[in-house]
Amino acid sequence: MKSIIASMMIAAGVMVAAGAMAEEMPALAKKLNCTACHAIDKKVVGPSWRDVAKRYTGSGVTKYTYKGKEYPLIEGLVMKVSQGGAGNWGSMPMPANDPTGAKKADITELVKFEQGLSTK
Repeated sequence: MKSIIASMMIAAGVMVAAGAMAEEMPALAKKLNCTACHAIDKKVVGPSWRDVAKRYTGSGVTKYTYKGKEYPLIEGLVMKVSQGGAGNWGSMPMPANDPTGAKKADITELVKFEQGLSTK
C-alpha cells in the first residue's frame, strides 16, 4: 500500500513540475486578445506560437515575404500580425490587429517572444 501511495505522489510531483516548466502566454498577449486564436503549444483557430517559431526561426529563415516584398524576419512577422493576411497557415485569414501602427512596440515584443519558443 505504501508503494502505491509513494508512486502516486511521485507521479503527481512530475505532473506539477511539468506544468511549472510549461511556457505561459505573456500578459501582453492576453491584453491584445492573441489568446482568442493562438496558444503556445496547440492550434486553436490559428497555429500554435511554437509551430510558427519552428517554421521560421527553427529552420534558419531570416527573411519574411509580406505582400510580395521581402523583409527581415521580425519586421515581416510584425507587419503580418499588425496588418493581417492569409495563406501561410491554411484558409483562415489572420485579421489585422494594428492597422494604424499604434501597437507596433507591443506586437514586436510578442513576435520576439514567439520566435524565442523555437529554442525551448
